[in-house]
Amino acid sequence: MNIKAALLALLAYAIFSTHDVVVKILGADVSPVQLVFFSSLLSFPLLVLMLVKDATPGHLRPVHPWWMAARSATMAVIPASAFYAFSELPLAETYALLFATPLLITLLSIPILGERVGLPRLAAVVVGFIGVMVVLRPGATSFGLGHAAALFASFCAAFQSVVLRKISADERRVVLMIYPMLMTFAVMGLALPLVYVPLEGVTFGGIAIVALFGFCATLLTVSAYTIGEAAIVAPMQYSQIIWATIFSVVLFNEKVDLMTLVGAAIIIASGIFIVLREAFGGRSDNTPVLRTRTRGYTAGGTNVSLMLKRRSEEKPAE
Repeated sequence: MNIKAALLALLAYAIFSTHDVVVKILGADVSPVQLVFFSSLLSFPLLVLMLVKDATPGHLRPVHPWWMAARSATMAVIPASAFYAFSELPLAETYALLFATPLLITLLSIPILGERVGLPRLAAVVVGFIGVMVVLRPGATSFGLGHAAALFASFCAAFQSVVLRKISADERRVVLMIYPMLMTFAVMGLALPLVYVPLEGVTFGGIAIVALFGFCATLLTVSAYTIGEAAIVAPMQYSQIIWATIFSVVLFNEKVDLMTLVGAAIIIASGIFIVLREAFGGRSDNTPVLRTRTRGYTAGGTNVSLMLKRRSEEKPAE
């Protein structure tokens, strides 16, 4: 089953990469705020259907209101930040910086989850951030808003993931979904008049593709984690760097920078080491990276992941 899970994950991340190509193309003419608002809007009916059908007892008041507010506010800005980075930077460079998320999860899990992080994982984090510096090359290249947006998205994705790990045992899944969703609509809706441009049919079709591909890829990812071991599935996300290299050359005529690939390789190696250490090292109480089963920067992706995970848990065992 692990082979099947790995193949499903590879397919999922190929679709995610295509999703990001469409985002990059649309980002040339449309603000990331508008892209996030409408792509989230298109997935809204499915999420509402899940909320209506949720039969678990309880109310919609969060057990941890401050953590919920922090997570919701964070999730509202992640996709727009990532979408902006995709529109401004080469694909491979954007992915390399977003791949820092597992490193940040490891660090944030110490104060938020009380995770015990030993010297090997701390060393992997340090090596990973050296890889980030190789990608950024301070002094040799200019640090732009696109780089800042990618790093901000990476940090926020890590933060919301760790907070989710902290509160998910106490909160109803419907509560975990509805507040970030409403916050995203509120934040993007308030900013929309400042950046709105009329959408042509082709552009709106592209946004529909973003919403559809994000949902389908999330479905495949959850399926992969359901049937396979997380230690096998999680490293498959790094296959996106291969697609990024191909798409950059073929579609965007971008020169793939060697140092970006070297930095990405260092970050990827660090991330894989952390995943394997959590899985087999025997010292992680929370396994925060292994439990991160969504990219975090796909509009609505975390909510869809929660919904599908709940439905899979409700299916009777065969």
